[in-house]
Amino acid sequence: MRIAIVNGPNLNLLGKREPHIYGSLSFEAYFEELSAAFPDHQLTYFQSNHEGELIDFIQKAGFEFQGIVLNPGGYSHTSIALADAVSAVPAPVVEVHISNIFSREAFRAHSYISAVSIGVMSGFGLHGYQMAIGHLLHLAK
Repeated sequence: MRIAIVNGPNLNLLGKREPHIYGSLSFEAYFEELSAAFPDHQLTYFQSNHEGELIDFIQKAGFEFQGIVLNPGGYSHTSIALADAVSAVPAPVVEVHISNIFSREAFRAHSYISAVSIGVMSGFGLHGYQMAIGHLLHLAK
């Protein structure tokens, strides 16, 4: 199965940014672990701090991949355009948040992406990505 992992703004700083919340491992290092955990599947990783680039990637990947794991970062709470992109593609999308967005600032408790995703993993650390991939594989059976 081909699965795209898409990370939004500031997630390029994983391992450096607020390690007490997001951990000390870079996503590139974690992506190697993910790829090793799913050797029979093709995982692709994309990250951007720019909303339009994320939308362009989702529009393309949503027709080429069988699933998308999306951590929209701060765009979760602001981007109707990103939610529209998720709605527009046939690939199922699982939303992931490393931290528990419901236990943080009140504005983080609302996500425009959640309503158009098939599921949400929030607060499981980086393991949420593996859980999301597992769910996409389960759905594909």
